Amino acid sequence: MVLGSGALFAVNGTVSKLVLRAGLDAPQLTLLRAVGAVTGLLALSLLLRPGARRLRVTPRQLPLLIGYGLTGFFAVPMLYFVAISRLPVGIGLLFEYTAPLLVALWARFGQRHRVRPRLWAGLALSLLGLGCVAEVWGELKLDGLGVLAGLGAAVFLAGYYVLGAHGVTRRDTLSLCTWAFGASAVAGLLTRAVTVGTGGWEPLTADTDGGVPVALLCGYVVVLGSIAPYLLVAGAMRHLPATSVGIVGMVEPVLASAVAWVVLGAGEALNTAQLAGGFLVLVGVALAETARVAPARAAAPPAPVTVTVAR
Repeated sequence: MVLGSGALFAVNGTVSKLVLRAGLDAPQLTLLRAVGAVTGLLALSLLLRPGARRLRVTPRQLPLLIGYGLTGFFAVPMLYFVAISRLPVGIGLLFEYTAPLLVALWARFGQRHRVRPRLWAGLALSLLGLGCVAEVWGELKLDGLGVLAGLGAAVFLAGYYVLGAHGVTRRDTLSLCTWAFGASAVAGLLTRAVTVGTGGWEPLTADTDGGVPVALLCGYVVVLGSIAPYLLVAGAMRHLPATSVGIVGMVEPVLASAVAWVVLGAGEALNTAQLAGGFLVLVGVALAETARVAPARAAAPPAPVTVTVAR
């Protein structure tokens, strides 16, 4: 499920960049994605049993649902769209996918879990890799706002993993994602109201330079770039811990770089130093994510002794 979501998200990066190049801005695409996704998920919720009852929520559950939606379904895609509009898709995702490293650090310092020393080796490798990606030894060629957006997306993605692990224990996958996209849609509408007049919706009726209708690409962003992969990730969290989901999800930057290079051309290609840096980032994140020490199981109670009395 995580591999499938990673493949869909990877293609979505290139599709989203084409939409952004056509004239929509990041807040518009985030709003379009959220409204389209919550509409589709509401329809699914009503069609499948037990219908509208699955969407019932208690006041106690609202903070988790709103936080889950604002982090993973609003802030992450918003900042990701900003990042890939200013950076190659693969580089934007490399910055974003330092999120599992942040989850590991949260487990160590926030939850006081025991970790193996390789956590620090993973942190060092990831930072070294990001330095290679940014080519810090010369003039910095990466857009500063794009880098900040990518790192901001990493922070919110880490929050999404942590909140999602709690959310799937309390609600079914479909209702969890429906409420989360609903919170994202409300946030997108409020953002649009504050920034009214910053951009029109005319690009939706246009075609890309390659002749593909922008509306069709937006359909992919909503259905195969949002509804399907988010349901897959939430479903996977019922079977895997958040740390494992983060590790397996690292296929996304690799696949996204390949798709972007094939579709968008040489401008998305990474040089040798950046490829090496990307590899170091992924290795570092994997080391950090596997550094947690599993809690010791409680010793099983001794088996009762059976005494047979001869008569």
